[in-house]
Amino acid sequence: MNANELRSKYIEFFKSKNHVEISGQSLIPENDPSVLFTMAGMHPLVPYLLGEKHPAGTRLTDYQKCIRTGDIEEVGDPSHLTCFEMLGNWSLGDYFKKESIAYSYEFLTSKDWLALDPKKISVTVFAGDENAPRDEEAAGYWKENGMPEDKIAYLPASDNWWAAGPTGPCGPDTEIFYWVGEGLPPVGSNKGTDSANWMEIWNNVFMQYNRVDEKTLLPLEKKNVDTGMGLERTNCILQGKTSVYLTEVFQPIIKTIEQLSGYKYGTDEEKDKSVRIIADHTRSSVFILGDQRGVTPDRVGAGYVLRRLIRRAVRHGMKLGIEKDFMSEVAATVIENFKGPYPELEANREKVYKELTAEEAKFRQTLKKGEAEFQKLLPNLMKNPKKIISGKVAYNLYETYGYPLELTQELGAENGFTVDVEGFKEAERKHQEASKTVDAGAAKGGLAEQSEITTKYHTATHLLQQALVNVLGDQVAQKGSNINNERMRFDFTFERPMTKEEIQKVEDIVNEKIKEDLPVTMEVMPLDKAKAEGARALFTNKYGEDVKVYTIGRDVHNDWFSKEVCGGPHVQHTAQIGDFKIQKEQSSSAGVRRIRAVISGGLPLDK
Repeated sequence: MNANELRSKYIEFFKSKNHVEISGQSLIPENDPSVLFTMAGMHPLVPYLLGEKHPAGTRLTDYQKCIRTGDIEEVGDPSHLTCFEMLGNWSLGDYFKKESIAYSYEFLTSKDWLALDPKKISVTVFAGDENAPRDEEAAGYWKENGMPEDKIAYLPASDNWWAAGPTGPCGPDTEIFYWVGEGLPPVGSNKGTDSANWMEIWNNVFMQYNRVDEKTLLPLEKKNVDTGMGLERTNCILQGKTSVYLTEVFQPIIKTIEQLSGYKYGTDEEKDKSVRIIADHTRSSVFILGDQRGVTPDRVGAGYVLRRLIRRAVRHGMKLGIEKDFMSEVAATVIENFKGPYPELEANREKVYKELTAEEAKFRQTLKKGEAEFQKLLPNLMKNPKKIISGKVAYNLYETYGYPLELTQELGAENGFTVDVEGFKEAERKHQEASKTVDAGAAKGGLAEQSEITTKYHTATHLLQQALVNVLGDQVAQKGSNINNERMRFDFTFERPMTKEEIQKVEDIVNEKIKEDLPVTMEVMPLDKAKAEGARALFTNKYGEDVKVYTIGRDVHNDWFSKEVCGGPHVQHTAQIGDFKIQKEQSSSAGVRRIRAVISGGLPLDK
């Protein structure tokens, strides 16, 4: 079975269990400023896990592309990935632990589905603590499905407890592992006794409590199930491979790198690591650049991560002896491999090539600047009698100029210096710890903040987009938004800076519609019908899929100002938003402008 077949089998199985397939969404979360990327399949479902009704019902399934950025430096070994796919299924107040565990076990072991060896499967459940009891319920259902007692490990909250944050929905989870050691696992072997030989492939989260404060958990009236299976890992296991890079997911990409470099993968471990980094980082970069929202290389945020991925890939290409710009050639293979399940990659092919080539050229210039900066530092360095370049200096060259440690070592050696490598690693470690804060809790997802003010901001983006179209024309299209409690950011396609008069006109239109106190109406309908009625849709949802359509206007058919396909949340009428003020209009990237705006006042959402 290959990855495409696994993806299809998973969806087919859950459809047979009365789940509705929904579309995976953007890699860039729309209303969650706490994370840079969609890091779990549940992120796009946040409003529904918090209580909104999903247009497709209470049983859902999908596949979702994800990016996790906390361990970029670890990518290069046989297992770590920056970009991966999650296969997910959800119960929104429908079934719970019994059915969830039974479905997972059937899909994994039935001859009609994956037919994995039950003897090579073990699970973990929550061991219990002072806040919540041991999850005997989940363990009992595993036993009902044939799981031996010695294959069930009871682990603490750090391993088997999921939480939205300090307060809010939370609950135990059960994780499913497959034996990757030699032969069959010995009696008594499970994740708790031998973590090295068990690979996690699936995680079922049971949201059954609401955390009121540090010591108070109350049962949720509506319990949800959120599961995620790692496609690449499961695919690797199904094929009996020792590394995801040996599967068809990565082999065509690696063969392209071999052709460009003249190096045969599998010959030298250090060079193999460079090949894996190029393969993973190019795939990640293509998925980010080819996304529905317009992220491009930048100095901050998601754009900074993208730039870092591209530059790290280029650096390792240089280590393999690739002197020319090469990433667009590797990207072509990635697009060819994944354009089936992710058609947006094909649609954005030229943009992907353009941005990769431009960033490669910039990086090669940056390397020249880094070398020039080193030469500037040299007179002061020569005053050091120990002829040691401090780790802090070396890391600053890397972080500020993208100048790799090994090149600093080479330049240093030419001038009689050594580099404090341990000091470099310490500086790097501190930087990574700071970077990982945005990924806190990422392994099991996190729920976006949905306060009254962010709900108002979200509805204001609808008014803003239509006002921009009215003033600037139909070439305006949303490329992304970012909202927190202090402000909203809105990116849109437009080739030039807006004039002061245009900015004022847009602001006036939005405020006019707020003062008109227009009702905000939600309808559920198929995507094709929504588009036929004039609704804007940012994402490429599956044809015929039911979606939520929010209309701002007196009459949803004949007298409306804005109509969009959207997941929410929204106000009930526009006077609740308050005064709207554009603070800044600027460039975001080539052909994309960015508006930063604030709102103040407005009516409470319950009035």
